[in-house]
Amino acid sequence: MASFKLLNYAGVNGEARPGILVDGNVIDLVSAGLGASTYELLQDWKANHDRLTKIADGATSYTSRPLSDVDLLAPILYPPVVYNAAANYVDHQKEMSGGKQLVKSDTHPYFFLKSGPHCIIGPGADIRLPAVSNFIDWEAELAVVIGKSARNVKASDALDYVAGYTIFNDLSARDMKPVGRTFNVHWFAQKNFDGSGPMGPWIVPASDITDPHDIDIKLWVNEELKQDSNSKYLFFNINEQIEYISARMTMRPGDVVATGTPSGVGAPYGGRLKPGDTVTIEIGGIGKLVNPVVQGD
Repeated sequence: MASFKLLNYAGVNGEARPGILVDGNVIDLVSAGLGASTYELLQDWKANHDRLTKIADGATSYTSRPLSDVDLLAPILYPPVVYNAAANYVDHQKEMSGGKQLVKSDTHPYFFLKSGPHCIIGPGADIRLPAVSNFIDWEAELAVVIGKSARNVKASDALDYVAGYTIFNDLSARDMKPVGRTFNVHWFAQKNFDGSGPMGPWIVPASDITDPHDIDIKLWVNEELKQDSNSKYLFFNINEQIEYISARMTMRPGDVVATGTPSGVGAPYGGRLKPGDTVTIEIGGIGKLVNPVVQGD
């Protein structure tokens, strides 16, 4: 059975076209008679996964293009919501709080939301530093793509609702603080700005990831390795995160869960992105997400 990766790429007029990557070549799924978008395919993922596998098995029967000849877009255009786990690695908890560590039995998963249509950009797209902030930070994260409706899901069953995995960069405006308020964090302003959620380069089906809780996560700014960890160090694991969210909201196919970032962000020492930088995230079994940095408005 052939493996594949689900993706979007730019058509002749720049329009998003769904495809799968098989052995270094991209098969156009519209031409193959399957779906108008990756988001549509996720709505019936179990059946479409089988169909995509059959296309991958017969890849030589379909017209394809080398991956090097296509411009990739975000693998979902656009997820309605991204659930972002906060402070979900012990080492990141410590680096952001002066060495303090949460006690798991005394707390619960903690999330904020990002708006998919506004925040998501794809591989190769410019990270445009917003003029309202002088401190944009990086956060490499393993992201989970939901493949069927999930409500009141038990942790033990949670991975049955996962379509696949991708890479997410939870860009953060660290200098966005609440003014004249008693709140400690301004989550909306800090986490939501145009292009604050680079994602990609594709979705790897869950069936191709042996253990999502043992995946290397690395991030470089230019040539300097900033983050180097593994998903086995998640504070609340993927199962627990899905259980927590689905007890409160019905998770829908195409929703994304960014599971949290390990240590190595810029905040503790004032490290921040600047025009001319390049951010590269590599997650084992998935691939690389690369985005250049420019000044925005």
